[in-house]
Amino acid sequence: MKINLKDLTIVKAHKHLKNGDFTAVELTKAYLDEIEKKNNGINAYLEVFDDALEMAKKADQKIKELKIARPSSDKTSVSRQEFSELLGIPCAIKDNILIKGKIVSAASKILENYHSTYDATVIARLVKAGAVFLGRTNMDEFAMGGSTENSAFGVTKNPHDLSRVAGGSSGGSAAAVAMDGALFSLGSDTGGSIRQPASFCGVVGLKPTYGAVSRYGVMAMGSSLDQIGPMAKTVEDCEIVFNVINGRDAKDGTTVEEVRNPKPEILGKLEIQKSKSKNSTQEANSKSDKPKIGVPRHFLGGDGIDKDVLVAFEKSLDSLKKKGYEVVDIKLPNISYSLPTYYIIMPAEVSSNLARFDGVKYGLHVDGKDAIQDYFETRRAGFGREVIRRILLGTYVLSSGYYDAYYNRANAVRKMITNDFIKAFESVDVIATPTAPSPAFRIGEKTNNPLSMYLEDIFTVTANLTGLPALSIPCGDSRRDGKSLPIGFQLTAKHGEENTLFEVGKDFEK
Repeated sequence: MKINLKDLTIVKAHKHLKNGDFTAVELTKAYLDEIEKKNNGINAYLEVFDDALEMAKKADQKIKELKIARPSSDKTSVSRQEFSELLGIPCAIKDNILIKGKIVSAASKILENYHSTYDATVIARLVKAGAVFLGRTNMDEFAMGGSTENSAFGVTKNPHDLSRVAGGSSGGSAAAVAMDGALFSLGSDTGGSIRQPASFCGVVGLKPTYGAVSRYGVMAMGSSLDQIGPMAKTVEDCEIVFNVINGRDAKDGTTVEEVRNPKPEILGKLEIQKSKSKNSTQEANSKSDKPKIGVPRHFLGGDGIDKDVLVAFEKSLDSLKKKGYEVVDIKLPNISYSLPTYYIIMPAEVSSNLARFDGVKYGLHVDGKDAIQDYFETRRAGFGREVIRRILLGTYVLSSGYYDAYYNRANAVRKMITNDFIKAFESVDVIATPTAPSPAFRIGEKTNNPLSMYLEDIFTVTANLTGLPALSIPCGDSRRDGKSLPIGFQLTAKHGEENTLFEVGKDFEK
């Protein structure tokens, strides 16, 4: 059969592979052809792997081994437990996630030719599931940025409008899915780096609960903030990937047990909803049957929020109301301090984590007149402007005389913000906001104004500060210069309740 990449999802591809409509090799070849056709203009991929077809052949062999003949049909069936939903599914991996034997550069000159010596835990889990790796995707250098303009290897362009950014720092991963160059991708999210590019590119992006997914084998930016998560075309596809990569890992002490089901009270609401929808449409629309949505409207009145974003957000809330969700206003008293708090804690952790890139142990080395000068020259040549800016800022807030005034105080405010969310979740099940304050902006529009760029994170940093899971779903678009630019709708849930996000998200998509 002819493979239609535009309409293909993991769920559909899995069914086709199961039925023998096409092979993993044919599917992978279709994606490689699409990448060859589009990537030069978009720059989503930094490298396309030369062994992708070999991985696909192994997947086909596995599928062949798993197939069991149906006695009453010419077709074949396979046990769902044995046949992973990611077996033979082509995907893209952000360039800060280690794949053994492959270059992993974090889009930085300092690691331009560095080859990984081991697999990240998420990679090992995808390999076990039989996924096919198409290549590594572009990003802001060391994940520092919101536009992928900080990559040492060129900006990633938005597939919806090549004059605009794809978002960041996982811009390449979002663009790869949006341009039909992968069925799903992995990104990292420290302050919105999965959700914001997902919003800009019109795909679904999940930032999991802190500790739900192992960070082992992922280059650290902000260790108390980083999380790995999936991007895909649908909420269900993101759920499938998440269920493969999440769970405890002995190599990452921050990880928790597998996150699959919501707490009993949420599960009860969802089960009541499903049961009643079969019996009575009127009862299914009863407001008490579904998770309650909270909206911090006091935080949505700023001048920096685009009018089209607010219109799309209100339409999204109306859609949920029509489906029977109760939407109420809530207060998050300290949420306005989230952005300044984040931009103290994150650079402090950056300063510490990037000290290892010194030109001695691995990566770029530049000779100076002595060992200390080697260190300075290597970092000066290897790091880009934004990375240097954040290292300097982080070193400053950690320095003697400023540690208490900035870093300690920021951590105290972080706790206050977290407590605000915990209190809000006593009365609601999910909190809704826009994902980003604007659609994708033009390439170069914000590069000379770091504060303007940082403001793009205003709705996303809270999930990282609090460790909560958050999901961005496409919810509309904005017409700019004759082009349709996607807008994202963000849902945040309690710790460990990704399944609540998936259930509400799938309902919203319908």
